[in-house]
Amino acid sequence: MPPNASMNRRQFIHTTALTATTLLSLRAASAAEKAAGVSWPIGCFNRPWLGDKNKWDYDTALDGIKAAGYKLTGMLTRTGKEPFIGSDATPEYLAELKKRIAARGLAVNMGALRIKFELPLAERIKDARQQIDNGKTMGVEFVLTFGANSPAQYEDYYKLMQETSAYAQERGLKVVLKPHGGASGAAEEILRCLEKVKHPNFKIWFDAGNIIYYTDKDPLEQLKPIASQVTGFCAKDCDKQNGSVWLEFGKGKVDFRAVFSELKRAGFQGPVMVECCALGDTPGIVTANARKSREYLENLFATL
Repeated sequence: MPPNASMNRRQFIHTTALTATTLLSLRAASAAEKAAGVSWPIGCFNRPWLGDKNKWDYDTALDGIKAAGYKLTGMLTRTGKEPFIGSDATPEYLAELKKRIAARGLAVNMGALRIKFELPLAERIKDARQQIDNGKTMGVEFVLTFGANSPAQYEDYYKLMQETSAYAQERGLKVVLKPHGGASGAAEEILRCLEKVKHPNFKIWFDAGNIIYYTDKDPLEQLKPIASQVTGFCAKDCDKQNGSVWLEFGKGKVDFRAVFSELKRAGFQGPVMVECCALGDTPGIVTANARKSREYLENLFATL
């Protein structure tokens, strides 16, 4: 056999071995990457400290959010004393509110948009714009809307969201829709909202617990058609339609692993905000339960 043929055979065997080793290394790296989990931001709203009975004030909630190990919060459940980004919030209130949140070492990412359906559409748009301006003052990234409950309100709601989404985009804020029954009940209604509003600055903050609470539909199946449009997540469990949302995660009907796995496949980047958890008779008990919710999510995300 000519010397070159022998050398070529050795080279071939060596090259084949290297290629096989490289492929195995790449597969191992890919498997390790898939097992590395996700690092979505996890935050907490003030709602657990209010529960269904408005038990404790916002400062108590802020203290609890900090003590539960969160670094991120949002302004969701307003009270008579806490308008948050509402149009009735004064500049003095907003300045003080920023200080109160910052004093706990917390960042704030969201303010809830409250729609005054009793107003004419033009006045409603003006009121929503003031709330967006207040959100800008507070430094939030998102303003969250809950949809509309009555079919008679739907068309005006779509028009309002068109105007609001454009106005918010000019100011660097994002408008997001939360499943909440009515016009935002489940995938069919949410897709209709997206189609009617037709604005790139109008996206979704998914809420698997609310899908069950308002519609008794499967959150995973309702997520699939809209997953690519989800930019945030309101985390709560729920045991049945019109049931309880004040549950420890994993005790209700929400399959958190399946839902978050679907979001991961869709390229979701977070944030994930704890809205509800198991309640308690003292702020300390609620804080402990909120901490459990954070740990539950962190442990789950590490294995996705």
